[in-house]
Amino acid sequence: MRIPVKKVSHRIIVRFNFSFTNQVDLQKPSHIDTKQARKFFTDKQNSWGVYQFIKLEDLEQQHLKDDCFTVRCDIIVFGAARVADIAVPAPPAAAFMPPPPDWPQHFRALQQGGQGADVRFLVETKTFAVHRSVLAARSLVFSTELYGTMKEGAANTAIMEIDDMRADVFDNLLHFIYTDSLLPETTSTTELAQHLLVAADRYGMERLKLICEDKLCRHISLNMVGTTLVLAEQHHCKRLKHACLEFIMTQKKLDVVMATDGFQHLAKSCLFVLFQLIAKLGEDN
Repeated sequence: MRIPVKKVSHRIIVRFNFSFTNQVDLQKPSHIDTKQARKFFTDKQNSWGVYQFIKLEDLEQQHLKDDCFTVRCDIIVFGAARVADIAVPAPPAAAFMPPPPDWPQHFRALQQGGQGADVRFLVETKTFAVHRSVLAARSLVFSTELYGTMKEGAANTAIMEIDDMRADVFDNLLHFIYTDSLLPETTSTTELAQHLLVAADRYGMERLKLICEDKLCRHISLNMVGTTLVLAEQHHCKRLKHACLEFIMTQKKLDVVMATDGFQHLAKSCLFVLFQLIAKLGEDN
């Protein structure tokens, strides 16, 4: 009965150096020892060689003698390689894309569910239960109002009224505070973006203010340009103000703009801006 024997390949580590016999410096032990060690396999799975040993013209000029040359090969054998000495390349890792952050969903659920809420806001006829620490962390104004004017023990029963804000605007403000994003209706309604910009400026939320300003810059219309210009002036939105003035100049429909309620509001409350507009019209003409 014949017992099959598995053929095992053996590995040895070798340093080698090829040189011509007249290259004495390359044949010194100190030079050969510095060469990188190579691994050889008896199963012929791997082999090494030199693709470009020497240029033909250099060979003819420097090393040919009677149309012959002699190559010397110095070899140092270190013996069988240990497993730890054998570098096995790791398989390429599959591309991994981590899922998007899920904390906004958790924080929004926390705000909507009201678990642990310790402050209540009354806006119009709607009551919002919120977490004082979250609002304070996101807004210095909220931090001052909630921690500066309220006592610790009265937090759970406190109801703070906001008289000059719409309930849907405050809901959008809370959504941004808890999730750092806007509700879908905010991105589709210019009027709501105007109100939210006012709320962001009131509570010192500069990032939200810039987002609203950018949206308004990209959605200027003849009907809304007057109120938007007033808004830009009152809340120090230089980019939005410039966009509104340029819009009026390029549309060349000042009569249509002047007929809107927003322009009448501009004329009553922001005379300086009106003078700037007149000056620009004069420069254009």
